[in-house]
Amino acid sequence: MKIKLDRTICDGFGKCAEHAPTVFSLDEWGYASLTRGLSADTELPPDLERPARRALLDCPAHAIIERRA
Repeated sequence: MKIKLDRTICDGFGKCAEHAPTVFSLDEWGYASLTRGLSADTELPPDLERPARRALLDCPAHAIIERRA
């Protein structure tokens, strides 16, 4: 699974970091970014797929997108 975070539509709800703190981090204003070492081209390890999918489904702004290969 590969994901992309569109920071331009992130509203800072923080649900992503709540569900997948090893995938998403929040800045001082609560806006999300992918944690260090992850990018849209990075295949998530199997143990992070479930929390990342939960974050994707719970994002109120729909800022997380699953990338299809």
